[in-house]
Amino acid sequence: MQDLAKTLEGSLTELSKRDWLTALADLSENNGHFQPLGRKHFSSYIAGGETLLVTFESYDGIQRISPNAHPLGWEVAKVLGWSSLSLISDGQSWFRDREIYAYFDDLVDDGFFEEFDNVIFYGAGPCGYAAAAYSIAAPGARVLALQPQATLDPRVAEWDDRFIRQRRLDFTSRYGYAPDMIDAAAEAFVIYDPEETEDAMHAALFTRPNVHKLRLRHAGGSLQYSLRNMKILSRLIALASTGRLTPEIFAKLARARREDRQYLRNLLRHTDDKGRTKLSYVICKNVIARMEGVPAFERRLKGLETRLAELTEADS
Repeated sequence: MQDLAKTLEGSLTELSKRDWLTALADLSENNGHFQPLGRKHFSSYIAGGETLLVTFESYDGIQRISPNAHPLGWEVAKVLGWSSLSLISDGQSWFRDREIYAYFDDLVDDGFFEEFDNVIFYGAGPCGYAAAAYSIAAPGARVLALQPQATLDPRVAEWDDRFIRQRRLDFTSRYGYAPDMIDAAAEAFVIYDPEETEDAMHAALFTRPNVHKLRLRHAGGSLQYSLRNMKILSRLIALASTGRLTPEIFAKLARARREDRQYLRNLLRHTDDKGRTKLSYVICKNVIARMEGVPAFERRLKGLETRLAELTEADS
C-alpha cells in the first residue's frame, strides 16, 4: 500500500492536456496499463489490492475537482490500497462508443474482473449512467452512482430537456439502458437530491430489488462536488464496496452537510422561496454561530431581522 501511495503522490496540475495525458499514460503503463479508446476516451489501470474500483470520469471534471489533477479512482486506491480502473472521457459522452463496448468485451473474455475479490463501479451524472450501464460486465459487482441518468433516449426520457443535443447518441444498443444493466449487480446505490426534478425522475427508473435509493435533499445538482466537500465520498465508496452502506449509515454520514456551505446556501434559498422567514432567520443564526467567514449569511441575517421587525410591528 505504501508503494502504491508513493507512486501516486505526484501532482499533475498545471499541465497542458497533452502533457497531462502523457504523464497519466506513463504512470499507468509503469503500474498497470493504459489504452486509448477511440478519439475521446481512454482507460488507466493501476494495479493494487484485491478490490477493484472502476470509475467513470471526465477530463474536465478531474481538472476541476481534484487538487492533484488525479482521477478519483487513483485517490481512493492510494488511500485504501485498491486496484483502480479509470475510464476517462474528453467531454460528456455518456461513454457511448463502440471502442468502449469492445474494451469491456475484452476484459470479460480475459477474465479480468474475476481476478478481484470485490469490484465496485462508480460515477456521477453522465458517468453515473456509465457506471451502472457497464457494471453488467462484472456480475456480482456493486455500483455507486450519483444522480445518474437512466437513458437519454427521448422515447423514455423526453421530459429531460437538459441534454437535448446528446439525445442523438445511441442509448438502445449494447450497454444501453442503465437500469436493466444493473440486474446482475449484487447491489446498487443511487444517491440523488429529490428536489432536482429530473434527477429524481431518473432515479425512479432505477427501482429494482437490488437498488438502494439514498436521498440527499438540498444538495443540489453537483453531488460529487458536495460529497467531496463533506469529506465523505471515499467512505461511501468504501462502504458500498462491501455492501455495508445502509440508509441509516448514509444518514449519519450525511450530517456532514451541516458544514458544507453550498448545501447551506441551497437550504436557505429553499426556505426563502417558501416564504419561511423565521426558519431562514434560524438557519442564518445557526450558521453564523458555528462557522467563521460567512458574510453572505451575515448580510442575509440583517435583512431578515429587519423583515421580522416589520412583521411584528404589523401584527401589533
